Amino acid sequence: MNFNRRNFLITSGAAMAGTIIIPPFLESCSSQKISPDVKNYLEHFQMTTDILGKIISGAMSKGGDYADLFFEHRISNNISLQDGKVNSAGSNIDYGVGIRVLKGDQTGFAYSESMDTESMLDAAKMAASIASVRGAFNNDIFSEKVPSDYYSIKTTWEDVSVKDKVPFVQNINDKIFSLDEKVIKVNAFLSDETSYVLFYNSDGRLSYDYRPLASFGAVCIMQKGKQIENSYSARSYRKGFEWLSEELVDEIAKEAVDRTNLLFEATKPKAGEMPVILGAGGSGILLHEAIGHAFEADFNRKKTSIFSDKMGKRVAENFINIIDDGTLINNRGSLNIDDEGNDVKKTYLVKDGVLNSYIHDRISSQYYNVEPTGNGRRQSYQYIPQPRMRSTYMEPGPHTKEEILAEVDYGVYVDNFSNGQVKIGAGDFTFFVKSGYLVEKGKLTEPIKDINIVGNGPQALSDISMAADDYKTDNGTWMCGKGGQSVPVTMGLPTVLVKKLTVGGINT
Repeated sequence: MNFNRRNFLITSGAAMAGTIIIPPFLESCSSQKISPDVKNYLEHFQMTTDILGKIISGAMSKGGDYADLFFEHRISNNISLQDGKVNSAGSNIDYGVGIRVLKGDQTGFAYSESMDTESMLDAAKMAASIASVRGAFNNDIFSEKVPSDYYSIKTTWEDVSVKDKVPFVQNINDKIFSLDEKVIKVNAFLSDETSYVLFYNSDGRLSYDYRPLASFGAVCIMQKGKQIENSYSARSYRKGFEWLSEELVDEIAKEAVDRTNLLFEATKPKAGEMPVILGAGGSGILLHEAIGHAFEADFNRKKTSIFSDKMGKRVAENFINIIDDGTLINNRGSLNIDDEGNDVKKTYLVKDGVLNSYIHDRISSQYYNVEPTGNGRRQSYQYIPQPRMRSTYMEPGPHTKEEILAEVDYGVYVDNFSNGQVKIGAGDFTFFVKSGYLVEKGKLTEPIKDINIVGNGPQALSDISMAADDYKTDNGTWMCGKGGQSVPVTMGLPTVLVKKLTVGGINT
């Protein structure tokens, strides 16, 4: 993508309060031969290859094994609607570089919000202090890595004004009110984010990424007599402004109203241990939290995950395939390069029921002597990368939804989760279910709401006895939290049957 940094900053900063000070623009990038794309990113961050080499040398000056530089310029915008009108808008700019040094499995880290050479050298020397043996390191190698293109767009968000966005937020409010007379309030939002990333490390890898991200959704609040219920619908993708459409407004509005209406007739089932059918799509949150985190390699390297001694062993039925994928087109969890500059891959965590791979960052991939999986992720340049999920899902199985329902004499069907808690070590989890259905004699009967599901992740994985052919990705506004950092993710699931979980409902 071609861009002019000077014009870009002036345009993006116009909506912000206060003054943005732009350091002098560098006219030259280096005499070294580099591609036009890399030159654009170097100019964007006021860098030259000479400066990059100098900062890396400073980071390696005390005998570190490895160092990297992660430059980031992120522009975030949001607008929201309450009480029938768009009444809030905001913008934010983050700009800086994170400098990391590795010595064995120890990490030294510092960041700078200033791009002048002395400030970056001070941060580099601070990160370098993780090591203690002085040495010379001169790096004049620049091996360009052309990133993948998993989220090409037509109209960039930085080319769109607030007035262009407002009609979509207003329309979703009006559409929800038009769908049902019980609607009493709508809270709607639209947020967009653009990140420019430049990466360089002590191995000479030089790469870059342009990362768009947009989220659009609404909370629907309805009243029937004295009963008030609410539910939520949203979508999020790495797409440009062209993504917004009247069809999208209609889709989100209808889903929000339908989900809220379901709650008026919903009850709670009897409490106890019973079969649980996880509906396609949003139930993937249980896969992500209860199982996915336990596959992250740092937990396994430190022997805190229950899966740390199960590599190559059977952990599920042979039709179960679980994937973590950063290559899905326009997906919220996808990346062209990860935050350690690595290629991003589609990784089979469980293959034919056997534990096949952990989720790796640079440290863990070297520890296990495997190729990086492209899962090194960080919240921003101010944080160190960790092994994190991207889009985690289970492939379709050999059954149908109807066959799965027919297997259950009494149980619950759930497909709308709101939150949960997981203990990584033991794998025990508790999830709160917003809505679902009772299953009686192979059929969906009464709607249910506000129940807890309690179980153990590894046990639940081994207890999946059927999986349907109706896989669905949940493209909601999911954020994954770990180690004080949050990153965007997605998840997905076909309809699956877990033989038994504990359901918290009504004691009779």
